[in-house]
Amino acid sequence: MEKKRIPLVFLLVLISFQLCFAEPLFYESFDKPFEGSWIVSQKDEYQGVWKHAKSEGHDDYGLLVSEKARKYAIVKELDEAVSLKDGTIVLQFETRLQNGLECGGAYLKYLRPQEAGWKSKEFDNESPYSIMFGPDKCGSTNKVHFIIKHKNPKTGEYVEHHLKFPPSVPSDKLSHVYTAILKPSNEVVILVDGEEKKKGNILSADDFEPSLIPDKTIADPDDKKPEDWDEREKIPDPNAVKPEDWDEDAPMEIEDEEAEKPEGWLDDEPEEIDDPDASKPEDWDDDEDGEWEAPKIDNPKCEAAPGCGEWKKPMKSNPAYKGKWHAPLIENPSYKGIWKPQQIPNPAYFELEKPDFEPVAAIGRQRGSPSLRLRKKNRRLRKKQLQLQMSYQAYRLLFILLVL
Repeated sequence: MEKKRIPLVFLLVLISFQLCFAEPLFYESFDKPFEGSWIVSQKDEYQGVWKHAKSEGHDDYGLLVSEKARKYAIVKELDEAVSLKDGTIVLQFETRLQNGLECGGAYLKYLRPQEAGWKSKEFDNESPYSIMFGPDKCGSTNKVHFIIKHKNPKTGEYVEHHLKFPPSVPSDKLSHVYTAILKPSNEVVILVDGEEKKKGNILSADDFEPSLIPDKTIADPDDKKPEDWDEREKIPDPNAVKPEDWDEDAPMEIEDEEAEKPEGWLDDEPEEIDDPDASKPEDWDDDEDGEWEAPKIDNPKCEAAPGCGEWKKPMKSNPAYKGKWHAPLIENPSYKGIWKPQQIPNPAYFELEKPDFEPVAAIGRQRGSPSLRLRKKNRRLRKKQLQLQMSYQAYRLLFILLVL
C-alpha cells in the first residue's frame, strides 16, 4: 500500500510547487479544535455530531463524522470574498475511499456571500453556491460533478449548469487526485490523478446542460395547433373490406386431437403426497394453530413414470387463427407533418464573452453519512489561492482552489 501512495503524494507536491506562488491568506491544520472557526449547521435535519479527534490509521487530528446514518453540515467563512473572474482557477483534491464509495458524495461547495440570503448556522443543501466540484456515486449515478450556478442577467434567475458526460469515479480503494482547471479562454479541464479525462468550453451548449447562454429563440407558448391539422402519416384504408372467410372468433390454440396418453401414465397417483416422515410438533395446539397437516413432498412413484394425475390432451396452435381484422394502412392524403409552434425571440437570451462568476465567501460541506467517517485537514486560502484538505477515516480529500 505504501508503494501505491508514494507516487500520488509526489504528484500533489509537484502540482503545488508549480501552481502555488501567493502568500497564505488562510491556513488551518485542525491540530486544534475546530470550534470557533468552523460553524456547524443548526438546521434540524443535520443531527450528526462533528468530532475533533484522531481517526483510525492516522496520526494527525482531523474533523470526523462520528456516526453513520446521520446528516452533517459545516461551513467555513473566509476572511474576505475571493473573486473567480481573474486568471486561471484550479480546484483540486485528493480522496482515498478506503472502503469504496457505495453511496455518497465527496464534493465541496464554494459558497456565495451571505448577502445572497443564507446564514452559516442555517447552512443546508439550498445555500447558494458558485461552483460545486467532486465525486458522487449512488445507484446509477457515478460521476465527478462539475456544476456552475450562474445568474441570468435578463431574468435574474440562478441556474445550475452541469458539465456533460463527466468522468466516472474510480472504483478502487486507492488515493485519487481530482482537479478542475478553469482557464481565461472559458475552457474547463477535468483531470483524475493528473490525467486529463474531460475538456469542455463553459459557454458551449455541447459541453454544459443547460447551456450557459440560452437559445436565441424559443417556441411561442401562445401558438396553438390548428384543429384541422392532421399529424397521421398513415391511415386505415377506408375502402378495405374484411374477407368473408376471416374468423375473428377462432381461438389461438386448440386441443391436439391426435395426442395420446403416454404408456405408463399413473392416473390414480397424485403429483404430491404427505411427507411420511413428518410428525406433528409436540407444542402444536389445534385450538390455536388449527388442524395440523403434514407438509407435501413430490410423489416418488411419479419420478419413474411419464406423469401422474388426470391426463389431458395438450394444446397446439390453431392453424385457422387469424385474430382481429384490421384494415391495411395507406398514405394519408391529409398528412401535414408533426406540428410545431412557431419560434419567437427568447426574452431570457443574452450574450456573454466570459462567465460572470459570483465570488466565493465560504466553503461548505453537507452530506449524509451512510457508512463513512469524515476527516478534514489542512485547509489553506491564499490571497490568490484557496487550498483545502478533507480526509475521511476511509478516505482522504485535499481541496485546492488557485487563482493565478
